[in-house]
Amino acid sequence: MTKTMTADELLKVRALYDAEMREGAQKDAGPAHVERVGPVVRQSVTGLGWQGVLWSDLDERTADAQIAAQVEFFARREHSEFEWKLYDYDRPANLGERLRAAGFVPEPAETLLVAPAADLAGLPVEPPEGITLRTVTDEAGVDLMMEVHAAAFGTERPRIREHLLRALRDEPETIAAVLAMAGDTPVSAARMEMRPGASFAGLWGGGTVPQWRGRGIYRLLVAHRARIAAERGVPYLQVDASDDSRPILERLGFGVLGVTVPYMWTGV
Repeated sequence: MTKTMTADELLKVRALYDAEMREGAQKDAGPAHVERVGPVVRQSVTGLGWQGVLWSDLDERTADAQIAAQVEFFARREHSEFEWKLYDYDRPANLGERLRAAGFVPEPAETLLVAPAADLAGLPVEPPEGITLRTVTDEAGVDLMMEVHAAAFGTERPRIREHLLRALRDEPETIAAVLAMAGDTPVSAARMEMRPGASFAGLWGGGTVPQWRGRGIYRLLVAHRARIAAERGVPYLQVDASDDSRPILERLGFGVLGVTVPYMWTGV
């Protein structure tokens, strides 16, 4: 287990995260566009892809008008669904209530966790018996990842599939995707996203099929990606953790920066 950062260290890292990954966000791979419009930073896309509000600087006087402005903007697009990614330290304090009043629907909360990549790169992790790791570099590998996600999470994820294919094709240096294989059968899948010059690499996925859970594969994939990040000089790993993965990550040394709730607008 690595040493967890102190409260003061976490506050400094949170300020860096907000400055780089939210207010100063870089666009996703492909036809995505990030722009700052007054007190809001948002990403919009053409076709499949994530779009929504990444950061805002609002108060009691400006919040409702800005919420309405973002709804109006995305409603004019081909795909009007978007996410307002709310963090529990965002202002005003009742921004979540205002979003619900405007028709947004909150999804389950996730915990924003962070850890130094170099610390986790040194974890003594060996693959469980019968497991090997396979780097994903092409469409066949992406399809195996989608197979794992469907079995692990019970949902199809065409938007993530398209995002992975675009990144591997157009910006392969920004993505590291990996499969845990039991022979020829994929049993777990995860990815890491790294934007040029950013201090944070995001860990995503980490889904394991039910019959292979509890054997250390999740931890193995975290350590594997940490080594890649450390080799590339990325200081921190960041995870939006579910309630299932949070305790595993905290035992590994991740610290809490905050809690984030995706507020979804579906256009209806």
